[in-house]
Amino acid sequence: MPAPSQPRAIIHLDMDCFYAAIEVRDRPSLRGKPVGVGGARDRRGVLTTCNYEARAFGVRSAMPTFMALQRCPNLIVLPTRFDVYRKEAGVVREIMHRFTPLVETLSLDEAYLDVTANPRPPGPLAREIRDLIFKETKLTASAGVGPNKLVAKIASEINKPNGQYEVKPEKVPEFMEPLPVRKLWGIGAVTEEKLARAGVTTCGEMQRLSRPELHELFGKFGGELYDLCRGIDDRPVEPNRERKSLSTEETFGSDLTTLEQCEEKVGELFEELAAELAQKEPTRRVTKIFLKLKFSDFTRTTIERAGLLPNLGSYHQLLEEAFARTGKKIRLIGIGVRFAEIEQEVAQLPLL
Repeated sequence: MPAPSQPRAIIHLDMDCFYAAIEVRDRPSLRGKPVGVGGARDRRGVLTTCNYEARAFGVRSAMPTFMALQRCPNLIVLPTRFDVYRKEAGVVREIMHRFTPLVETLSLDEAYLDVTANPRPPGPLAREIRDLIFKETKLTASAGVGPNKLVAKIASEINKPNGQYEVKPEKVPEFMEPLPVRKLWGIGAVTEEKLARAGVTTCGEMQRLSRPELHELFGKFGGELYDLCRGIDDRPVEPNRERKSLSTEETFGSDLTTLEQCEEKVGELFEELAAELAQKEPTRRVTKIFLKLKFSDFTRTTIERAGLLPNLGSYHQLLEEAFARTGKKIRLIGIGVRFAEIEQEVAQLPLL
């Protein structure tokens, strides 16, 4: 009889307010003050991130700078220094690779580590990694430990900042049951509201729905939710994963009917996309931008353009063309960018 397979051990590591923490570290006079990094005070922009002192005022990442200043007039807004952030991220990545070759970086400040093959328990490993990061960078990190990506990611949010939380395999059912459904990947405000109308607000309540019932409510995604609400996630940690695109979208509670309504939503989506680009892919070259619309009858249209810059005016240009294709009501808008392959970018570097 074959021996049972060893449970996976996954660490989700998340640097605490990474960009803002670097700025405060490098300028000790800022310690204890609300700090935001990103859009300048004197022009339209969005914050890439902010520290916990700023978050106490309701300031958050991807918030328009003018709105952040309304909530926190004393907010110190600093320009981004991506050369410094990349250097520190490189130090953090090197530390993680001392413990496992299976490191999947999600952005400069976030990664998954598969430490299943490491003979030491994952909880102490996560603590040692965090201690080394602080020793070598003077920056703090939070961690979640679990048998898969889903559980580790949720666990990493529990003891932030500068803490960690471990969910052992046998404790996954107990851990998942009271969690709000919004903690699951893929559940946004619209899906959350639809589940609430069905009397489902927690993962435990979702577990009472059968797979066919969830499929009837959400199609193929319902089958995924059946597993996710039970803490089941078989996705591997993928080292050196190269993101080919980045996008954001929103499904509306009420269908949009006018171009003006759509332009307003595209403006909000662009602010989110700009912050995501600045945080996750600050150095990648954009080759195309795209916009998609999903209509009330669930048909859709997508427009891609090469040569346009990823700015609000370009997305409004795509929107006008897509909107004119049909008179149908719109239930979803998405915008995004596609990147050049890293090998292509390297090949195009000028020779010195």
